[in-house]
Amino acid sequence: MATGRRKIAVIGAGNVGATCAFVLAEMKIADVVMLDIFEGFAKGKALDMSQNGNILNYDGGITGTSDYSDIADCDVIVVTSGFPRKPGMTREDLIGKNADIVSQVGAGIRDNAPNAVVIMVTNPLDLMTYHMQKVTGFPANRVIGQAGILDSARMAHFIAMELNCAEEDVSPMVLGGHGDTMVPLPRYTTVGGIPITQLISEEKIAAISARTASGGGEIVKLLERGSAFYAPGSAAAIMAEAVLNDRRRLIPASCHLTGQYGLEDVYIGVPCILGANGVERIFELDLSDEELESLQGSANFYKSQLSEILGY
Repeated sequence: MATGRRKIAVIGAGNVGATCAFVLAEMKIADVVMLDIFEGFAKGKALDMSQNGNILNYDGGITGTSDYSDIADCDVIVVTSGFPRKPGMTREDLIGKNADIVSQVGAGIRDNAPNAVVIMVTNPLDLMTYHMQKVTGFPANRVIGQAGILDSARMAHFIAMELNCAEEDVSPMVLGGHGDTMVPLPRYTTVGGIPITQLISEEKIAAISARTASGGGEIVKLLERGSAFYAPGSAAAIMAEAVLNDRRRLIPASCHLTGQYGLEDVYIGVPCILGANGVERIFELDLSDEELESLQGSANFYKSQLSEILGY
């Protein structure tokens, strides 16, 4: 459907991609193109979502395709393509398979939407974001990894459960890689403006932080046949909206570091301003020695895999 409106592409019409597309449709901010290697899969879900517009009162085009030429002129592209985790697998177990997929997707984006901002969801997130930036050759500020919003949301949920308070009053902050090495920051996490260190015992905070780090794995184990998709898809949609509408939101995301936090040439989760140009600014928080060591350890874990497995 040609509407003359702005356009967002979601590459990968699986559970995460379809959730992202659905949330974007409800936001009423742009036409949505879902692209998948299986054209009928993308078109079927797009048609289903389009028919839902009358029920949930949203308009605009939602189209499915397998043709990369259809993502031309997209302002933002969300990439969810890849194999999901299965029980017993780490995100890192997916490196080889998903790197091949990202190579193909990146080439399609580079050749058809050279001005887009790319938001990565494919796991292992930080590695695949780095790989996408290399494949496309885009400026690093226009290739961003979605992880911090998701990991922070998981932490926020566990805090709200502990305090029996409203989820919307929790403002969490989780940095580092999207995996077991992530770095929850209780000192920078508040409820109604009050640091959780004043509301929750140190022992319970440690338990919440540990559960946050393994939050995705917990869902994989429960599902048995897949991985999380509601929260990851919604988090990607929130990031896409921030870019499209130049919201300049301060969020944690996987960004390319060039010396910040003592780290060079690696993607890792840090606080940033997200706007029309992608990452507008990266903030360096005043971290304790222990927090900084954890963040650097998380980054160096992924940096070693960049050279050992992906050859960078």
